[in-house]
Amino acid sequence: MRPTYLLATIAAVAALAVPAAANLATGAKAPMFVGKGAVAGKPITFTLATQLKKGPVVVYFFPAAFTGGCNAEAHAFAEAMPDFTAAGATVVGLTAGNVDQLAKFSSEYCAGKFPVLAATPEIISGYDVRLKKADGTDTNITNRTSYVIAPNGKIIFVHSEMNAAGHVASTLAAVRAWRTDHPKRR
Repeated sequence: MRPTYLLATIAAVAALAVPAAANLATGAKAPMFVGKGAVAGKPITFTLATQLKKGPVVVYFFPAAFTGGCNAEAHAFAEAMPDFTAAGATVVGLTAGNVDQLAKFSSEYCAGKFPVLAATPEIISGYDVRLKKADGTDTNITNRTSYVIAPNGKIIFVHSEMNAAGHVASTLAAVRAWRTDHPKRR
């Protein structure tokens, strides 16, 4: 799919979509997953359970690589990676849209600083992040929802909003707040 066509499709779907609303609430157990994707252009396999052993994980879903809001959000996460790392957190992005371009996207917009994965139907369903049209029918892309998951597998923060602004700052604040309450967990 050509990037301009994809951008127009995403914009049209987003205009007709219901506001993003994640059904997984704070305190819920996060579904564990293993996903395929890329970091710095190289293929990887990411296992959530393994990453949670290291500390909190920010799992952020975005509609599609190489679209305006998603490019800006990935760049903002990349710029904030030193802060997430200092707080002991891992960041991973997932999308159902444009997955054939994730290797390139991981290098260009993620700056090789965190992995991006193809969100499988099981992951999308488990996290309830399928973007829906105003009439309630599904689209083939994920909405924009960010979760912060504590090492015990519980969701400690959810930010679900199609506007990319605010996802990085709010998830970083949630990680820092968790770290303040759990200073010995490094």
